[in-house]
Order: sequence, then C-alpha cells, then structure tokens
Amino acid sequence: MPRTIDLIRASKLPSNMMQFAAKGALQVPPDENIEILVYLAKHNKIFGDTARLTLAGWDEKASLAAAADPKTAREVLDYLIASENLRPNLLPRLLENPSVPDSQLGRFAISASQGSIDVMLQCPRVRASTGILEALRANPYLKAEQSSALKRLLNASQTGTPVSDAGSGPLAEEAPAVKTAESIHEAASVASDEAGEVPDEAISAYLAEHATEIAAEQEKPFQPVGGIVDLLGSDYFPVSENKEMSEIAGSAEKVAAESASAASAAAAISKPVAAAIPGPVRRDNTMQKINRLDVRGRIQLALKGNKEERSILIRDGTKVVALAVLDAPKISDGEVEKFALQKNVLEAVLRQIPLKRRFMKNYIVVRNLVSNPRTPLDLGLGLMKHLQIQDLKNISANKEVSETIRKMALKMYKQRLDIANRK
Repeated sequence: MPRTIDLIRASKLPSNMMQFAAKGALQVPPDENIEILVYLAKHNKIFGDTARLTLAGWDEKASLAAAADPKTAREVLDYLIASENLRPNLLPRLLENPSVPDSQLGRFAISASQGSIDVMLQCPRVRASTGILEALRANPYLKAEQSSALKRLLNASQTGTPVSDAGSGPLAEEAPAVKTAESIHEAASVASDEAGEVPDEAISAYLAEHATEIAAEQEKPFQPVGGIVDLLGSDYFPVSENKEMSEIAGSAEKVAAESASAASAAAAISKPVAAAIPGPVRRDNTMQKINRLDVRGRIQLALKGNKEERSILIRDGTKVVALAVLDAPKISDGEVEKFALQKNVLEAVLRQIPLKRRFMKNYIVVRNLVSNPRTPLDLGLGLMKHLQIQDLKNISANKEVSETIRKMALKMYKQRLDIANRK
C-alpha cells in the first residue's frame, strides 16, 4: 500500500484531505507528517502557505526528533536548516546529523546569524571540519572574538594540534575579552548617566572589537537607508520650483556641501521657511556634521552623540555604524521602541535588537518588532509567542505584515481565547 506522501506527490489525494495534510492533521507517523508538510510548503501553490505556517509552530519534540534522525528525508533536513526556516533550538541536532552534508552546513555558515555562529563553534563536527570553518570565516556577521576562535581552530586543523573541548576551547579563551567589553559598556552606562559623557575606553573597546569591519568599510560615506529625503522628511525642504533645492534634496553630498555659492543659494531660497520653521536648520547642521565623518568618526558619534544624531545614524547603510547606535550607553528605551518599528533600517539592526536582554525586557519593543513588515520572518515568528492576546488580534488584521505572520497571529489568538474561555 502506497504511503500518503506518495499519493500527495502523485496528486491523488482529494482536496479536503490536502487541507488536513497542510494542517498536519492526517493520521500518519510523525516522520511522514513532517515530510508531507515540507513537500507541500516547497511544491504546492495552493496549500503551501498553510503548510509553512503549520511547520513554524510544529511540535518542538517532534521537530527535534526529525532534526536528529539520520533517516529523516533529505528534503526535510534541507528545509529545517534553511536560514529562513531555522528554529534555533534545532541547530545543534542538525549540525550533528550525519545526513546533513558538510556542503550544506558550509552554505548555511556563510550567512548564519551571530547566535548560530556561536552554536557552530561549539559543535565538535564543525570544529573538526576545515571546509565549514573556512565558510564561516566568510560570514559578514562574524564578530572579533568569533573570528579569533576561527583562526585558532583553523590553525589547529592545519598543524594537526588536537582541538580542545567546547568548554575550554577557543571560545572559552575569548570569554574574558567579551566579559571585559560588557563590563566596560555597563560602566559607561553609569558614567554617562552621572557625567553625561561616554568614557574613551568604552569607545576604544568597541573600535577594537570591530576593527576588521571598520577597516573594510573605512572610506564608505554616509548613505542612509531609504535616501536622504526619506530620512529628513519631505517638509524639511521647502516646496519650490527652484531646481537647485530639488538637487540638494536628492543628494546627501549636496546637503553637506560648504561652497559659498551653494550656501548662499540655499540661504536665499530657504530663508522665509527657516524663519517659520527653525527646526530644519539645526538638522541640516547635524547632517553636514555626519557627512564629513568617516566610519570611525560616525561610530564615535553613534556612541557619544545625542538623540537626534542617533536617530540619523541608525539609518546608516554601513552596518557597523548602525549597530553602534544600539551599543550607545545613553540610548533610551523610547528610542529603541521607535527603531524596532522603523522600516528604513538595515535588517541587521532589527536582528540585533532582540540579542540585547535590556531591550527584550521592554514589551513594546517586542510588539513593534513583530508588527514591523521589515522584520525577518523567522525573527517575527519567534517573538510572537511573547505577545498579549489583544496584540495578536491586532497583528492578525495588519495588512502590512506578511500573510504568514497574520495567519500565525490569528491561530495563536484563537488558541489563547479558547484557553481563556475554558477557565
């Protein structure tokens, strides 16, 4: 007798049964159930969205078993380890599963998040594989201590030196440096609150930690995500038929130009508006200041600057600068709440916010991240479990977020409502 998955592949299952299959409701063994869901998610246009939604909330115990079992179908393993589908708690099992080839782990390593990199560096299989380690070294999210750990592992592999266990290996040797950086950051927070200034050692620690990234991006100018007009707002520039002002609005370099002719032209045009709206003149000065800075200068301003400067630099297209804003000791919860909802920031910024425990203690930050259509799907789905029932209802009706997020929010809302009604 053919298996149900074979009937689905041959399109021989009735439509109503296909609906049950996409919801994981068929009476089949667990391994076949997840294989059916993955097949529908990848190949079925009608029931694919439902299957992906079901997989995102699939039973954790069954998911762990599938991730660890060498007999699990290759298509299922490929689906589970794909960055857009990966559930972090499954990664250790997938890394040790011999049915997941090194080539697949290498492709995953190139774009793995910082949290996934840490898990990979603790995995004996990864630590012993030169190919996977080389792929990790090309990862743009690699932090300084992770890069040092990689070098140690690669050197040990090339020289034949035994690799230490996870508890005493390269990452453990780097731990004191990480702890020092964190303690400096905490001390900087206290100092900034008391004296209004950020200690130089905090800035030096950040620059040293990200030296590789800074060196690679050193000459990159300030280019805000979304463009300069979107950053400053359309009402920043007066509505005018004058061509010179429209050119200034369309170019950050012209905003920052200090030539006498450009300055006088801008002053002549904007003088009546500036008298009525003094705010933009101050913002223009801030923009000129930022445009004159290189990457190191913008990082220092992100760490030491004021609220307005942080609100501009969080939009910097250079990742190491934008992420420095989140490390600023003087940054407030209110600022992070707004950043979590912004659509014109790098994806790396939205991924970094949940990695900081202080921000994740703020419920509004979590809610805003889930509500932000730019938040990566895997991150939004992972944070949704923290939302209150009313916010789940609101997000289920939010047309700006993805359909997968809306459907999952509606499913969780109904589940919570059902539990509440039983009490």
